[in-house]
Amino acid sequence: MAKHIFVTGGVVSSLGKGITAASLGQLLKARGYKVTMQKMDPYLNVDPGTMSPFQHGEVFVTEDGHEGDLDLGHYERFIDENLSRESNFTQGSIYQTLIARERRGDFLGGTVQVIPHVTEAIKERIRRAAEQSGADIVISEIGGTIGDIEGLPFIEAARQFKKEMGPGNVLFVHVTLVPYIAAAHEVKTKPTQHSVKELRSLGVQPDFIVCRSDHAIEDGVREKIALFCDVDADDVLACPDAPSIYEVPLSLYEQGFDISTLAKMGLAPRKIKLAPWRAFLKAKDACAGELDIAVVGKYVSLPDAYLSVHEALEHAGIACGRKVNVHLVDGEELTDANAEGVLGAMDGILVPGGFGQRAFEGKIAAARYARERGVPFLGICLGLQAAVCEFARNVCGLEGATSAEFADSAPEGTPFVVDLMPEQEDVEDKGGTMRLGAYPCKVVSGTRAEAAYGEPIIYERHRHRYEVNNAYRDRLTEAGLVISGLSPDDRLVEMVEVPDHPFYVASQAHPEFKSRPGKPHPLFKAFVEAANTHKEN
Repeated sequence: MAKHIFVTGGVVSSLGKGITAASLGQLLKARGYKVTMQKMDPYLNVDPGTMSPFQHGEVFVTEDGHEGDLDLGHYERFIDENLSRESNFTQGSIYQTLIARERRGDFLGGTVQVIPHVTEAIKERIRRAAEQSGADIVISEIGGTIGDIEGLPFIEAARQFKKEMGPGNVLFVHVTLVPYIAAAHEVKTKPTQHSVKELRSLGVQPDFIVCRSDHAIEDGVREKIALFCDVDADDVLACPDAPSIYEVPLSLYEQGFDISTLAKMGLAPRKIKLAPWRAFLKAKDACAGELDIAVVGKYVSLPDAYLSVHEALEHAGIACGRKVNVHLVDGEELTDANAEGVLGAMDGILVPGGFGQRAFEGKIAAARYARERGVPFLGICLGLQAAVCEFARNVCGLEGATSAEFADSAPEGTPFVVDLMPEQEDVEDKGGTMRLGAYPCKVVSGTRAEAAYGEPIIYERHRHRYEVNNAYRDRLTEAGLVISGLSPDDRLVEMVEVPDHPFYVASQAHPEFKSRPGKPHPLFKAFVEAANTHKEN
């Protein structure tokens, strides 16, 4: 039977519950336990797929095609496990399922209520994550902040779950803010006390309190929190701001978090294997020199919108012994006229995924600048489509070539070199209806893609609705564009590149989702290596 750990947050949002949960997962896996992780989000959206990245950051895609919370990316990177659609659910998805059942008459005329129906549905999703993963330990993060109305059913479900599972099988970790008041020259524990009081009023006593702060948490502060929150002082952990999120597991390890967790669950403290993690951090600290990479997108006011891209670039940079500085460039402001001024100092240019026409012309300008000036270029999803449109316009002579996604604003006769798949033409719902999850790709021999991957068949995660239009494939290739990746049936273009260029590769997929600390994604690694060569030359 799996053990369960619930991670809650108090005082304010964005404290780092996900990093705390992922760090604990990393330590427990390093001790030889099979760990899986889960994020429960109290909002009423069915999933984050239709939410603006400005509000919620990136949408992370799992191998099986679930559009999930960005914390799933942290989980996968820290515990190095591929998660599934069972690893993320929302209150909206719970209500959607229950209402559908009620409409079918499954409840035989009974009243459908938050308790027991919503809470039972939540508990069922928790059990399912354990059963389908076969994990020894399931770590479930409850989104939001204690006291939020929408989070109450999740806290109640977790409370009931602990009661049903019996002693030693369920733990609660509460992550809370310990702010520093400059005028008083001290950190204050009162917000934590009130947060734990609120949690206890809902029937949940935390087993651990993780204190987030931008200042050191002294022993006296921990003892005070322990006294007023009814936990042992050793179970109050300091988690001050760190230079890198990847240092958090070692900080918690040094405080015995994993040992104490295992002890409370009655599990043996197996020998820990932290050598790979330490090696990654050592390589990070040893980086000499820097690379400047431009990420040309439309969600540049919120870096979390491209979180996995940032992390993948960092992983690749560390593998190459370089610190990567990411420069977010607003595609709405970029044009052919100002590209030199904006991108001239960059060692590489990356155009990430996205939706909608806004900033698309700027992405095309970025692709053109990289192609014509010999700057290493990596296109991802819409970045591939921008690269294809740019090549069609400026090499093939297809004036105004663009994507059918923007057909409403295109003049009659516009060449749509990117178009809908036939099976997508009648789709009306936006959520969960794209090509989602891992798909196979044949890598063409003799290409930069093959040099990067070193394998004839690869699997990458997708999240898109439009594809390269096969009606223009011959014209593109006759003009020199190389199709370096295809679906097994040769119907879909998966990767393209420009020959006789230092590095100009684009993928219809999202390779950033599969990068890991110490295991950089091969496409990102090849891109960063090319950027490094470009800088040195």
